[in-house]
Amino acid sequence: MVAGLFLAAGLVLSAMLGTSAWMKIKNSQFITVKGSVQKNIESDLAIWSGGFQVEATTLLDAQHLIQANRALVVKFMGDNGLTNFTLTPINIEELKATQKAPDGFVSQRTTGFRLSQSVSVESADVARLDKLDSTPLVEQGVIFSVAPPQFIYTKAGDAKIEMLADATKDARARAEQIASQGGRSIARLQSADQGIFQITPVHSVATSWQGESDTSSRQKTITAVVTTTFLLK
Repeated sequence: MVAGLFLAAGLVLSAMLGTSAWMKIKNSQFITVKGSVQKNIESDLAIWSGGFQVEATTLLDAQHLIQANRALVVKFMGDNGLTNFTLTPINIEELKATQKAPDGFVSQRTTGFRLSQSVSVESADVARLDKLDSTPLVEQGVIFSVAPPQFIYTKAGDAKIEMLADATKDARARAEQIASQGGRSIARLQSADQGIFQITPVHSVATSWQGESDTSSRQKTITAVVTTTFLLK
């Protein structure tokens, strides 16, 4: 008996909600709907960068070491078919040690020099940079560190225009479906507001109110969202 009462109450509530939604559509002049569209793309530009450093007790010795390391790095880049790389100016850091005199006076003295330099390269050959391995440099005694490659889709601007149009079509289809439930139809588009453009790794659910612009993965998903308002008839 009680179960029957709950079931009856649920059916009444469902009917009330359906009637309420129908009345809102029936009595309104406008309907606002979000439309969205996704597109999977492959990055068409990669940026690879790394750095190397040396240490010596004198600045002259450190200079000789960095020059020798730089020659190995330049050869490594050439051996891998990369000629349009960029080397930054050498950074010089003075190494100091603290010493305490018998009278308690504390001072610092120079113990050596650390020189460092960075190299970077951009290429449309994304696969080449993705697989670039700096192990041969390390094996030759170069203290070399590599940053994670950056993968970029340079045609995002063009894709954005096309996808916003498709997102608007999606919104219209949704609006027509909702309006039909209230016995109405769509007259024309009243307004459309662009949402946040998201570029994320494939299968990622990450979003940001500022918009995601992933550079960590070669395969990406672009998501475009539009909020539209249609006049009903």
